[in-house]
Amino acid sequence: MPVLVASDLDRTLIYSSAALALTMPDARAPRLLCVEVHESKPLSFLTETAAGLLTALGDRTDRALFVPSTTRTRKQYERINLPGAAPRYAICANGGHLLVDGVSDPDWHAGVTARLADECAPLAEVRAHLETSADPLWVRKHRVADDLFAYLVVERELLPEDWVKELAVWAEHRGWTVSLQGRKIYAVPKPLTKSAALREVARRTGADLTLAAGDSLLDADLLLAADQGWRPAHGELADSGWTAPTVTALPERGVLAGERILHEFLRVVRAPDRV
Repeated sequence: MPVLVASDLDRTLIYSSAALALTMPDARAPRLLCVEVHESKPLSFLTETAAGLLTALGDRTDRALFVPSTTRTRKQYERINLPGAAPRYAICANGGHLLVDGVSDPDWHAGVTARLADECAPLAEVRAHLETSADPLWVRKHRVADDLFAYLVVERELLPEDWVKELAVWAEHRGWTVSLQGRKIYAVPKPLTKSAALREVARRTGADLTLAAGDSLLDADLLLAADQGWRPAHGELADSGWTAPTVTALPERGVLAGERILHEFLRVVRAPDRV
């Protein structure tokens, strides 16, 4: 049976220039590979070493199945050009879409949307609250992702200290959760999870071992659903001190954390008792 390897992308495996956290002297900095271009500008990177590790992981089709697991929309995910073989499965929109060979599974998406309608306040209500409560002084963009959830792009230095906490309390009573990731504040329905999509992929593939990595509150359920998980020393989970018995908190930050996570994935996949 293959090992199912599900990983968040942004600030876990791939990094914007602002999130690289290259603290060493320039001459000792790792060589970087650009994996995303947007509006003719390089946007996301990983180290060349990480690229080689990801290629090795993705090409071991008899041993591992790599599943990108992201909060990005399908369109945003499609901008990413990861090294190695194209993933058979990918989780987008925080579990709202399960891509199979690049195409959203319509039955999966229909099931997700039906559950959200039954269990959560409507997206329109959340959007309206964000529009009226967020100050244009520090909000740069209001966005809706695949008609499933909403997020704001903000100026972090101007964001009031308690605003996100107050939003989280408001959202909690309506079946939604709130996550602050870099310059983005996400409002996501609670049933919309990466872990549900991960379990579906495991069911379809017969995987008997699942590994996961992530850095944000929206990745916590993914980490808890896996047999083993890793989180970097940066991000929402690290900042809150979040931990779990099956999750290893790594000391690395920034793009080198992505490299370390891939080392850990391959270490487990290649373990002698996996042969």
